[in-house]
Amino acid sequence: MLAIAALIAIVGIAFLVGATVVKNVLYVCQPNEVLIFSGRSRDTAGGRVGYRIIKGGRTLRVPLLETVDRMDLTNMTIELSVKGAYSKGGIPLSVQGIANIKVPGEEPMIHNTLERLLGYSRQQIMQVAQLTLEGNLRGVLAGLTPEQVNTDKEAFAGKLTEEAEHDLSRLGLVLDTLKIQNVSDEVGYLQSIGRMRSALPRRIASDTPWRVGGDGSSSSSLRTPLGEVDRILARSGMVSHSPTRSSSVTRDRLPYLQARARDDRRATLSLCDP
Repeated sequence: MLAIAALIAIVGIAFLVGATVVKNVLYVCQPNEVLIFSGRSRDTAGGRVGYRIIKGGRTLRVPLLETVDRMDLTNMTIELSVKGAYSKGGIPLSVQGIANIKVPGEEPMIHNTLERLLGYSRQQIMQVAQLTLEGNLRGVLAGLTPEQVNTDKEAFAGKLTEEAEHDLSRLGLVLDTLKIQNVSDEVGYLQSIGRMRSALPRRIASDTPWRVGGDGSSSSSLRTPLGEVDRILARSGMVSHSPTRSSSVTRDRLPYLQARARDDRRATLSLCDP
């Protein structure tokens, strides 16, 4: 009986020891992470490296020969805020945006990630990406006018994405999305452009004599010289400063400007009627 009890005890101890050993060398990888087993060399398409990568599933670590690191693949949201960045023409702009980045889970791009960011915390990786994106943002702003940045935010974001992807890929990061949320300036340049464009039809209408018929209808003869209209449009940035192109664009827009002025005049007259 004593022999049987001793045998059972030995088997139990062996089982516990075996379970402990397996627990220490068996690693399970979640779908949203990668495991990096460092210590043994292997051949890849880009050359020989001293680690192997596991994405999802499980594997055994070779005791004494390998160490294991984990790297999170989940999305990282970064808020971008740049103030006082000079655009083309010397106008300082403030831009707010948001970007989503992640660590790639596939080779060969993940090799750059491991070489540059292995051992970094998630917060440190986000900080590196934020500084890189804000630097790209300032560089792109320097080549665009405030009007281009403000009127077509998608094109601005597309150019910024093209610039940022190159730098982030060298760091081993993937840019999923990038959106520009707001563009403003502290000197009021964009606001003044908006006011000028909205006031242009009224200014032309104020230079136009009106005649009200007996049926309440109105008619006009736009006496404002084409050169004057060209000058107003060119100064507001709505047309090119080129005389030939400016006159052509102005003549094309005259029916629209006349209709806007006529509508404004009718609205004013209706308010004046008792």
